[in-house]
Amino acid sequence: MKNIRNFCIIAHIDHGKSTLADRLLDATGSVTVREQQAQLLDNMDLERERGITIKSHAIQMEYEYEGEKYILNLIDTPGHVDFSYEVSRSIAACEGALLVVDAAQSIQAQTISNLYLALENDLEIIPVLNKVDLPSANPEEVTDDIVDLLGCDHEEVIPASAKTGIGIDEILKAIIERIPAPKGDEDEPLQALIFDSVYNPFRGVETYFRIFNGKIRKGQHIKFMATGKDYYADEVGTLKLKQHPKQVINAGDVGYLITGIKDAREVKVGDTITDAKTPTTKMIAGFEDVKPMVFAGIYPVDTEDYEELRNSMEKLQLNDASLVFQPESSAALGFGFRCGFLGMLHLEIVQERLEREFDMTVITTVPNVSYHAYTNKNPDDIILVNNPSDLPDPSTLNRVEEPYIKASIITKSDFVGPVMSLCIEKRGQITNQTYLTPERVELNFDMPLAEIVFDFYDRLKTVSKGYASFDYSPIGMRTSKLVKVDVLLNANPVDALSALIHQDNAYDIGKKMCEKLRQLIPRQQFDIPIQAAIGSKIIARETVKALRKDVTAKCYGGDITRKRKLLEKQKKGKKRMRAVGNVEIPQEAFMAVLKLND
Repeated sequence: MKNIRNFCIIAHIDHGKSTLADRLLDATGSVTVREQQAQLLDNMDLERERGITIKSHAIQMEYEYEGEKYILNLIDTPGHVDFSYEVSRSIAACEGALLVVDAAQSIQAQTISNLYLALENDLEIIPVLNKVDLPSANPEEVTDDIVDLLGCDHEEVIPASAKTGIGIDEILKAIIERIPAPKGDEDEPLQALIFDSVYNPFRGVETYFRIFNGKIRKGQHIKFMATGKDYYADEVGTLKLKQHPKQVINAGDVGYLITGIKDAREVKVGDTITDAKTPTTKMIAGFEDVKPMVFAGIYPVDTEDYEELRNSMEKLQLNDASLVFQPESSAALGFGFRCGFLGMLHLEIVQERLEREFDMTVITTVPNVSYHAYTNKNPDDIILVNNPSDLPDPSTLNRVEEPYIKASIITKSDFVGPVMSLCIEKRGQITNQTYLTPERVELNFDMPLAEIVFDFYDRLKTVSKGYASFDYSPIGMRTSKLVKVDVLLNANPVDALSALIHQDNAYDIGKKMCEKLRQLIPRQQFDIPIQAAIGSKIIARETVKALRKDVTAKCYGGDITRKRKLLEKQKKGKKRMRAVGNVEIPQEAFMAVLKLND
């Protein structure tokens, strides 16, 4: 065990951690020249296209240092704020972390929050200053920032360039010398932590684990503590670029386990694996079911595909433990699912993966967050409102509470004004403003989560010319004046377009929604009124004009009454048509509601 090192790489999105992982694999000879490719651990097309890590990956490397052989287990983590739960699981399975900071961009918001996660778990932090070869790099200044943040010495910060391979040997040396070897006892009962799972269509769920105590053998009778189910270990092994089956894996090591489980819900990430005959008494602490932040409905375009969509969602959930969903139905869209996501990026990725990996074309409704409603009858009973249609009648409503977050935004001092006005427009209250350096400011706001769900991140990037980084953490529920805005098409409410909105913004948003829908809904043979309403009060209206056939074309000359008679006849036909006509809403209309400010 003394020659094992378990570590992860944490960084803000786009600071070069996947490239650094590639260089470490090259330096340790873990990949052959034939297998080499950029971002080797990002194996999803989506990850490669967007240049982001969506799922954490684990890989084992062997390295000889001063005549001794060491086993290095690297767990690569996602960098986006939506995936901080994945990061926390990976961190719990490690003893050390490489903190990667871009020498051109310096410390960003996500770097700080991931660092706090690592420090809470008592990890040994090795600061790495990446991209020192860039002409825009500012190594001295950024090194000072890192020293201020960590309280370490200047010599401990390793300058490196993952692209050109500068500093890679120093990083490997630091991993072996500074990160402690795992502690654990092989003679204790088995105690292993699940930090990830992957679905293999042929073999079922592959579980990735890290052993803290005991050992796991092929064929052993094991038990998952959170679900209470037991299985036989058909195959265990370590994770090189490909899987290497082994007879036994000892304490301190990282490996994979195949038990032939077909249902992903039986493998809870953060669960403890133990022996079925002599189980350990305590579970590994610090793990919880993931809490979704943003809710949206996902519906099949064709109602007949509902079962197929359910199967696709279940398979996707096998690879993405943080996706939660439950069936729901909508008058406008038929049967579908109410899904919980970690954030807007997660929602986009799930939608794109459904389309790519399962050929499912889906309609996504307006995302919203989870509210707490209280009625006058039972002021202490919480009614969970995940969908605007769950909101109790306004006459019985006592109050509504909405989730608030603590937002931390790091930007250049030139953009403080525009960033502040954006946050105040989104009902944010500034709580703190700190100058990290004369050029860079950290702003802290308390904001409603619902306000950042829509287009906040995009607009923040726009007002700061791309120089702002954003990170948030939930701080609980607060009472708010919220109203439900309904959209009526042809006098019928469309439940998929309803939204819970703050009273002060309701009129503006209702008006914008109507205008946007007027542009997107195709014209019919009859007038379509589009109305926004709060309760029974109409607050905005637009009309999609009818396509009219010129019925009076054949009446040239003659009396006006002949024309009037034909027009009256047409008017009756239109009225009858409108009574039975239904309005098709294109998919763009649902998405356009999200981009009201464009």
